[in-house]
Amino acid sequence: MSRQRVTQPAVLPVFRRAVVDSWRSTLIWTLALAAVLLLYLPLYPSMNGADMRNLISSLPSELVNALGYEDILSGPGYVQATFFGLLGFVLLTAAAASWGSAEIAGAEESGRLELVLSHGVGRVRYSLETALGILVRLVWFAAFTGVLILALSGPAELGLETAHVAAAELAWLGLGCLTGSIALAVGALTGRRAAALGAAAGVAAAGYVLNALANQNADLEWLRNLSPYSWAYRNDPLAQGIDLAGLGLLAAACVAFMALAVWALSRRDILG
Repeated sequence: MSRQRVTQPAVLPVFRRAVVDSWRSTLIWTLALAAVLLLYLPLYPSMNGADMRNLISSLPSELVNALGYEDILSGPGYVQATFFGLLGFVLLTAAAASWGSAEIAGAEESGRLELVLSHGVGRVRYSLETALGILVRLVWFAAFTGVLILALSGPAELGLETAHVAAAELAWLGLGCLTGSIALAVGALTGRRAAALGAAAGVAAAGYVLNALANQNADLEWLRNLSPYSWAYRNDPLAQGIDLAGLGLLAAACVAFMALAVWALSRRDILG
């Protein structure tokens, strides 16, 4: 008597495909982040000298505050100004926006989304699994950069505390997740990758600008309430530790945009 083999359905197939298919881009972004850290962090001992102090003091205070350089001569301030607040923020935003715009809008434009949904994958499931795929890749970035920053802290004389690095990584991760969720939501609403990419990058840039404006003028302090960048960094996690209020705002915004993505994809006719 022969037995028929029953094929078990794959666990989280969309998530697994998203992670596997993006391994090359994940590796490239990881190497870029490592390059920035290895290039800038070891320079701190030579930057923390009289010449640098004179240069900072000679700059207009408005410019120093706008760039976030007011504490750049300290180890935590230097890492915040060069990595978390600038180059690391740019790279994280670019990666999250690219992935988020590709997963729904890009898949729809290429016809892959219709094919996947025709195999019995529900739209809600597709949205959630793609979001999970982006989250896992961003968590990898945070874990990798956190370990590398701590490894460089001693040789570069940065004086960083492990708990404070973890707090900064959580804030950085929250910004990346928000960018990715915005790209997913706009992609689900419009089906256009360019619109999703532009919206995600635009919100990230606007948040940076609003924070810079608030740093220049005390009368513009209220702008921080509108800036995700400020939610993440206004309490200086590398120096002060975790900021539950800021992380809560980032998490709430991520959930809201993810819910919008699920709702939009479940209601829109992707067949046109």
